[in-house]
Amino acid sequence: MITSKTKIDNTTYEVEFTASAEEFQAEKKRIFRKEAGKYNVPGFRKGKAPMNVIERMYGSVFTQEAVEAIYSKTVDAAVDEFGEEVVDVNSAEVVSLEGEVKFKSKFIVKPEVKIEGYKGLSVEKAEAVVNDEDVENELKRVQERNSRKVNVDDRPAETGDTVEFDFEGFCDGEAFEGGKAENFSLKLGSGQFIPGFEDGMVGHSIDEEFDVNVTFPEEYHAEELAGKPAVFKVKIHKIEKTELPELDDEFAKDVSEFDTLAEYKEDLKSDLLRKAEEKAKDDADNKLIDQLIDLVEADIPEVMYDKKVDENIRDFDYNLQMQGMNIDTYFNYTGLDMDSLRGQFRDKAIHQVKLRLALEKIAELENIEVSEEEIEKAYDDLAKNYGVELEQVKNIVPVDGLKKDVAVEKAVDVVRDAANYVAVKPEEAE
Repeated sequence: MITSKTKIDNTTYEVEFTASAEEFQAEKKRIFRKEAGKYNVPGFRKGKAPMNVIERMYGSVFTQEAVEAIYSKTVDAAVDEFGEEVVDVNSAEVVSLEGEVKFKSKFIVKPEVKIEGYKGLSVEKAEAVVNDEDVENELKRVQERNSRKVNVDDRPAETGDTVEFDFEGFCDGEAFEGGKAENFSLKLGSGQFIPGFEDGMVGHSIDEEFDVNVTFPEEYHAEELAGKPAVFKVKIHKIEKTELPELDDEFAKDVSEFDTLAEYKEDLKSDLLRKAEEKAKDDADNKLIDQLIDLVEADIPEVMYDKKVDENIRDFDYNLQMQGMNIDTYFNYTGLDMDSLRGQFRDKAIHQVKLRLALEKIAELENIEVSEEEIEKAYDDLAKNYGVELEQVKNIVPVDGLKKDVAVEKAVDVVRDAANYVAVKPEEAE
């Protein structure tokens, strides 16, 4: 139960709240029953000593744990009772253990937002244009995707070949960590290795052993190697060249539902035009969003940005794991650390927080309502996107949060529908 709240600034309150003596003692007894067996007390069988005897000998072990447990329950109840949307709670402090337990914490609340002029925003939208060169470039990409690798044994490696080889790197005559591999595959000219390495492999043949001399870049992530010369001892095992299929009617039949190359190229042009129109729309919407964010007036607490950064990093780590990596491995490869990664996500988090606040305020000003049918559709979409059962999604995703998400999406439509899109040539668009 909240007993007092004092406003410190626009988004921070100092709040005192209590748990009853009965609740605290019940929690303390529960912990005692669970933990008493851990303590040896002379004259008592293990687990049979009274609570006060154990605490006299070992200190307030049950009291401390009971305080932590009852705080978690009590602060959640205080947040629900508070009356404003609390975005963070910090500075937990025990004020009193006399009778009822009194706590004091700082509650950070969502800021009051002011936004005007969100209807009738003017934004440039590039015309969707596709020319013959675009079609030919897309056709080449399809041709490359349908290429095949052919073993080469009658000539040295050339730029564009894929080479399988062993290598070991040495700096100042010593082998360095991470500089050795066997049967490594690399497309020469891809720029995957440090400058000079791939060029140094051109002109060498299968089973040939040779040295490649390079210099590590000054900004190389491993400081002990940055800017230093190195020698890689290399042996090539296999060379493959890429063989492209002929661009003719047979190619069109193989890669599409069309019988002729001319028909297939027309279909490519239509698809490219559709994608260009989608990109033009997305680009215009992004410009619209940027204008919308600039209209936000709010005293936004830093913790909201920090929490969004945390959320983005969790998503980033999850995506790395889906690729067979984790964030620690990523740090090893890139030379980054958590502080620098958080810095990279900072601007994105600010953008996301301001946009969400803007759209929530617009939803409020426009009295946007969300129907039961829209909620059901949102749940159904989530279930399909994640490939899980509908009921499982409903158990995980709170309906109130989902309702806000749907309202925010409808607020975007309000801004978009009222915007003035100005058509410009692609080269004139910002």
